[in-house]
Amino acid sequence: MIDGIVQFLLNAIGYGGYTGIFLLMFLESSFFPFPSEVVVPPAAYLAAKGNMDLALVVLFATFGSLFGGIFNYYISYKLGYPFLEKFGKYVGLSKKSLDKVCLFFQNHGEISTFIGRLLPGIRQYISLPAGMAKMNIITFSLFTVLGAGIWVGILAFIGYSVGNHPQLVKEMLHKSYVYIIIFSAIITIVYIYFKRRSNDRGI
Repeated sequence: MIDGIVQFLLNAIGYGGYTGIFLLMFLESSFFPFPSEVVVPPAAYLAAKGNMDLALVVLFATFGSLFGGIFNYYISYKLGYPFLEKFGKYVGLSKKSLDKVCLFFQNHGEISTFIGRLLPGIRQYISLPAGMAKMNIITFSLFTVLGAGIWVGILAFIGYSVGNHPQLVKEMLHKSYVYIIIFSAIITIVYIYFKRRSNDRGI
């Protein structure tokens, strides 16, 4: 079954080209959480065969992630806070809690967006609190591109190196998750350290 899905995606990407990659990654980052793990590696495999350009695969996949994230951002920007403020109380979400989330993203939106784009299960939804907190769109876009670019680069490397071998791709992905979590933890610790130093100096 997995081989069939991979072959279907190879055919779809081959037919849709870079536009297909962009659209699938747009979906992955927006309202339809389509996994990037089954989009970028097959495209990179096609690049390894000489049917696509690896740099363009990474570029279109990264910008697909960016525009999908911006789509979610603006939905949350327009509807998020007012909607949750009105109906959140029915599920135990108070206005005070919402204000805390917004304040957190106003103070730590950059690192949260960057790290969130790297972590599985979070990358699709990190745009929502950013939009709700009305995080600066330029800053949001920059850190989205940085995080998404690293993730797409990892996926492209795996697909280019391993090729059309789903089991090997899966094994390399699992190893990558471990390194990503460790990297994210280190970045977070460094961020907290320098943030505290800045606060102590009154900067």
